[in-house]
Amino acid sequence: MAIIVNIDLGYEFAVKADYAAVFDTLSDVPKSASFFPKVDRLVDLGDGVYRWEMSKIGIAQISLQTIYASRYTSNRAKGSVLWTPVQGEGNALVSGSWKITDRKKSTHLVLKLQGELTLPLPGLMKKMIAPVVEAEFEKLVEQYIDNLTRHFGGEV
Repeated sequence: MAIIVNIDLGYEFAVKADYAAVFDTLSDVPKSASFFPKVDRLVDLGDGVYRWEMSKIGIAQISLQTIYASRYTSNRAKGSVLWTPVQGEGNALVSGSWKITDRKKSTHLVLKLQGELTLPLPGLMKKMIAPVVEAEFEKLVEQYIDNLTRHFGGEV
């Protein structure tokens, strides 16, 4: 038996760094991932595909680990970094995008994330576990944004 937890997050902010520095960091998956908390391993599967193996988290007597793979594409002229889920890798499907816009004295960023996490738990636990998993994922993404913002010299 398993439960599915859906995640849908969006963030918008501006940083002091120039467009090229921001794009170069966010389009380089290993470099960008180095700012994301609790990544146990990032595995390059080739052809723009990376498998994320997150650190295990404990909720009550349950220990969970999120593992997923996504295919990344970037376009400097359009200011986009996109990722789409790869089926058959781990227990989650994660997609998202960065939209990067040059504002001359700053760089504007829009981050969108969608995820579907399958957990090996009884259906009765969904009401209790889903909000905890959603909050943990949101906390990690917000820490990622904070880490990137500091790297880029602060928020505008």
